[in-house]
Amino acid sequence: MTDLSIYFQPLSSPNTYAENQIGSKIQGYFHDFPELNGPACAIFSIPEFRGAQKDKQQTPVFRNAFYQLHPQTNWTAPLYDLGTIEPGASVEDTYFAIANVVSELVKQKIVPIIIGGSQDLTMAIYKGYEKLEQLVNTCAIDRSLDIGSAEASLQATNYLSHMLTQRPCFLFNHSVIGVQLPHVCTSELELFEKLFFDTCRLGEFNQDFRLAEPHLRNADIISIDLGALKAADLGLNSGAANGFTAAQFCQITKYAGISDKVTSIGFFTQEALGQLGGALLAEGIWYFLQGYFSRVGDFPFGGKSDYAKFTVFMDEVARELVFYKSNKSARWWMEVPYPPQSGRRFERHHMVPCNKSDYDNAMNNELPDLWWKTYQKLG
Repeated sequence: MTDLSIYFQPLSSPNTYAENQIGSKIQGYFHDFPELNGPACAIFSIPEFRGAQKDKQQTPVFRNAFYQLHPQTNWTAPLYDLGTIEPGASVEDTYFAIANVVSELVKQKIVPIIIGGSQDLTMAIYKGYEKLEQLVNTCAIDRSLDIGSAEASLQATNYLSHMLTQRPCFLFNHSVIGVQLPHVCTSELELFEKLFFDTCRLGEFNQDFRLAEPHLRNADIISIDLGALKAADLGLNSGAANGFTAAQFCQITKYAGISDKVTSIGFFTQEALGQLGGALLAEGIWYFLQGYFSRVGDFPFGGKSDYAKFTVFMDEVARELVFYKSNKSARWWMEVPYPPQSGRRFERHHMVPCNKSDYDNAMNNELPDLWWKTYQKLG
C-alpha cells in the first residue's frame, strides 16, 4: 500500500474519553500513522477554501463532539482518523493530494469521509476514481446545481462543468437532492434534462423522502454542501433561509451509509461553523457510520438469486421491464438493457435503484422516468 502519511499532518494529543465513547476506540494519527486495513472508514479534514474565494480558515470543529458520541455494537470494522491535509502551495496541489489519498483508500476498500473545505473538492475526489478508471455516479446534497462555466477556473460553483469536460470522462450520472428553484437558473435545469441527470427538489423531499433514497443508493460519491441546511440549524446568522432540517440531514447521511455502492462521502462548507454546527456535523458523520455498519450486501455485491424478479410488459417501449426486490432489505431495482458492444463498461450501471412505486406505475403502463433516463445514457 502506498505510504499516505506524507499527505497528512497529525492530530493534537487527544482528550481523555470514556471507554464507551468513539474517542477511545478510533485509531487516530496522533503520533504514528495508523496501519490501514479495509474494509473500514477513514475520516480526514482539509481546510481548503480557495475554491470558494475565501481566505484560509479552519475546517469545522467537529472532532471533540464526534469523539464524545457512542459507537454501536455492530461497529466492528476499523475506524480511522487520518488527521489533516494542509492546503498546498497552489489549490491544484491540494487536489492532487486528495485524489491520490481517495484513490488509494477506495482501492483498499476503505471509505473516505472527507471534511472540507469548499465543494470544489468534489472534483478532487472524482479524480481519485479517475485514477482507478472507474465509471462513477455522483450525488450532491445542495440547493443549487453548481454547473457554472467550465471556462472559468475550478470553483465550488462550477465543479460539475469541470467534471463533465474532463477527458476521459468517467462520470455516468449525477443527481442533486434538495434543489431550490430560486437558486437555480432555468438554463442549468434545461442542461440537466439534456444530460439525463436527476434532481429531487426540497419540496419533493419534504413530501416523500422515498423519492430521494434511490439517488443516494445509486451513487459512488456523495457530496454534501452544508449550505443546503437551514442556517438556523447550523447556528449561523446568515445562509439558507430554507433548507434541510438537522433531523433530515441525519436521515440523509444514514441512508447514504446504508448504500452498498457508496464508497466516499464529503461534507463541505463555505462558512465557519461554530459549536452547534460542529456538533450537528459530528452527528451526521455518526449516522453515516451507523448506516455503513448496517449494510446487508445488496447490489452491486449480491447475486440475482438474492432477489425476487418481477417482469412487466410496457406497450410504450414494446419491451419487458424487469424489476428486482432484495430478499435482504426489501429494496427495489430495475434492470435497463445496454448495447452488448459496450462490454463490461456499464455493468455497474444497468441495475438502477428505484422504489416500489416505479413498479406499481409500470403495472399501470407508465414508463419510469429513471428507466428512460438510464436507457438514453446506456444507448
